[in-house]
Amino acid sequence: MVRGKVQMRRIENTTSRQVTFSKRRTGLLKKAHELSVLCDAEVAVIIFSQKGRLHEFSSNSEKLIVECLASADLL
Repeated sequence: MVRGKVQMRRIENTTSRQVTFSKRRTGLLKKAHELSVLCDAEVAVIIFSQKGRLHEFSSNSEKLIVECLASADLL
């Protein structure tokens, strides 16, 4: 059985949107970790939720996250 193509648009249902965010955030952070391990790359992922919560992953250290935030003028 093949999944249907997901249309890229905002999910209007608040509960569905939160569930999707949670699942995709987890998947994205897992992929970032895999990329850092497999390719020995420095990876930093910064995600701000709709409510302004910060979720981050850094393969090296917290210093990498701070450097990324500073270079993006978010600090």
